[in-house]
Amino acid sequence: MAEVVGLTDAKVRGLKAAAGNRTEISDAIVPGLRVRVGTSGTKTFIVRKRVGGRVKNLTLGRFHETRFTLADARKKARAILSDIEAGGDPTPKLKNENRGKATSGSVSALWQSYLKAEVAAKRSAREIERIFDRYILPELGDRLADTITRGDITRLVDQIAENGSPVMARAVRAQISAFYSWAMPRLDRLQSNPARYAGRPPAPKARERTLTDDELRALWKATDAEGFPWRAGIKLLILTGQRREEVFGADRAEFDLQERMWIIPATRAKNGVEHLVPLSSQAVAILETVPEIAGSAKLFPARGNNDNGASGFSKVTAKLRKAVEASLGEHINDWRLHDLRRTMATGMQRLGIKLQAVESVLNHVSGSRAGIVGVYQRHDYLEEKRHALEAWAAEVDRVVSGGPRGNVVEIKGAAHV
Repeated sequence: MAEVVGLTDAKVRGLKAAAGNRTEISDAIVPGLRVRVGTSGTKTFIVRKRVGGRVKNLTLGRFHETRFTLADARKKARAILSDIEAGGDPTPKLKNENRGKATSGSVSALWQSYLKAEVAAKRSAREIERIFDRYILPELGDRLADTITRGDITRLVDQIAENGSPVMARAVRAQISAFYSWAMPRLDRLQSNPARYAGRPPAPKARERTLTDDELRALWKATDAEGFPWRAGIKLLILTGQRREEVFGADRAEFDLQERMWIIPATRAKNGVEHLVPLSSQAVAILETVPEIAGSAKLFPARGNNDNGASGFSKVTAKLRKAVEASLGEHINDWRLHDLRRTMATGMQRLGIKLQAVESVLNHVSGSRAGIVGVYQRHDYLEEKRHALEAWAAEVDRVVSGGPRGNVVEIKGAAHV
């Protein structure tokens, strides 16, 4: 139950969220009026009232010391409560009012223009939208864009990091900064990008986790207990070393099983470069077991949405971690699906496959293929990639069967890599 307080503007100004959680304070003067304090410290006035047999939260507006004070909120709340008592529903009116506010320079209004002008054409558009919808707009959306301070952004970023997501905190700060770089020419009163000097969590230490042979064997066998799409999808992650989104977001048309080739289009590849992935015999055999879902172009369509690829990775990964631990009879260090790429890369190098071929399989434009080398080295390593992936698939077979680890594998065409 929300705490009831005799509110004043000074008290509202000093309110803070309790223990990093969103907090609500009830006004002792106007029943139903509340102040909602977000995790970043923003304060929003709402009215909670039963309308037509259902309890509704009606948003009045964000607290501002001059533009929307406690007195303004009380006046608006009394009018709304009066309308409700008279049998009316103020919801449509409030939506129209809030929509009108959104056209006057709020973050939400500018976001819509930014989305169309800058974001929509990007390959990362979906992820940028997700970051705004989940993290930025709920806290800053109804604020006027030229009133946001570096302190506001720092508090938001710090809270996300404290909640256990430092990588996402850095991503949120980066997206706010990019948004303001676009918005600055459209905001007369804002003198500088408020994200520029906002706090930023330190970059997390690069992960080094790879799965041991025992862990990889247990994981492979654990997937046999999973249904569609996880049994086939995770085995393809292991065998191909491609990114999670590339596997589970793939269209069936990308695969040519006769030619044993998977073509990841530039629009889906992380680096924007079309990527050819030769398919090992084991990968082809798995793909042949994947049922075609009527009405969907996706290899692994999401349940209830044939246009999107599968989701729910956190839940299935947690389940598989438990299965692996149960199989091994001991606690193991945390691992993620992305660690399967590193496991494959490490395994390939152990087999004697040269770094250039490994990077080509991973579609990395870095390391040995970066800079001036990347400009003049146009060899596509297709044959080397095929030999490397066949060798890795054979190694996975050995691991799954429990065979002893041998010496370096002789790789056909190794002289070219």
